[in-house]
Amino acid sequence: MTDPVIAQKGPYVVTVEEGKSYFWCACGRSKDQPFCDGSHTGTGFLPVRWKADASGEQYFCGCKHTRTPPFCDGTHETL
Repeated sequence: MTDPVIAQKGPYVVTVEEGKSYFWCACGRSKDQPFCDGSHTGTGFLPVRWKADASGEQYFCGCKHTRTPPFCDGTHETL
């Protein structure tokens, strides 16, 4: 698999907790979007670990084509 599956064309808005680690799905196959559920097995993709330095809302990439993983950078506007 060379290109990730587009889970949605727009970000996932998630309320995160300070100090907690999150594993963003990079392949687009997870049923637990925007987070990894292990569906990447055999695809060559790996989840991206991110640790929240503060509680609040974050915009996780849904199209899986961001240049700033795990966050949305607006790339979905060009897909």
